Amino acid sequence: MIIRPQRAWWDLRLGELWRYRDLVRLLVWRDFVAQYKQTVLGPLWYLINPILSSIIFTIIFGNVAKLSTDGLPPFLFYTAGNTLWMYFSMCLTSTANTFTANAAVFGKVYFPRLSIPVSVVISNLISFVLRLVMFLAFLLYFYLAGSDVAQMCGRFPCLCFCSLWPAGLGFGIIISSLTTKYRDLQQLVGFGVQLMMYATPVIYPLSTVPDNWKWLLLVNPVTPVIEVFRLGFLGVSSVNPLLLIYSFIFM
Repeated sequence: MIIRPQRAWWDLRLGELWRYRDLVRLLVWRDFVAQYKQTVLGPLWYLINPILSSIIFTIIFGNVAKLSTDGLPPFLFYTAGNTLWMYFSMCLTSTANTFTANAAVFGKVYFPRLSIPVSVVISNLISFVLRLVMFLAFLLYFYLAGSDVAQMCGRFPCLCFCSLWPAGLGFGIIISSLTTKYRDLQQLVGFGVQLMMYATPVIYPLSTVPDNWKWLLLVNPVTPVIEVFRLGFLGVSSVNPLLLIYSFIFM
């Protein structure tokens, strides 16, 4: 037990987290390697999952339901949304179980508790980079094939990412602190994330939503991030990039 004076709620002791950076590095390596260890395809699953999701979305929502993609190739449209959404959802669901999944370790040795969720975010960042490279490869293919994409390539994506991972980390930490008392939240997190995806323009553009319902989607802080990401790489969006300020404030 370490006895310390009371501290302010905004004091996250980031200096202490930096001193334990070796531990964070080991946790990142553990999470990244152990997830697909003893599988035939290994890290390729980081790419297979979003590709299969985009293909399913293209068939069901693009070909069967005939949902609009603002004139963009459906596969490229869904891949752009999946690239960001999968990173956000993985950060949220992984950090939401921080206390319950590591209770035995927390009770045996002291280290900054923030090390666990931060390592999860960083390990998911590696998979996000792989998916982003895959998305850029598809973007280049469609561009060379004559599709009208890449109008404003690279203007906003960095801003999108900077507001996305802290939001997933923050949501997950709040939920993880509540699950120590209310274990039911563990069952609701996956269902809630799935519902949140349908309240985010991942499988449809914001331009197709009626005006009297758009405010409901814009309350979602992930909506401006995904729409501006598409604007930055694909050149099509109905969201003002200034809405990223709201995402940053929420984060």
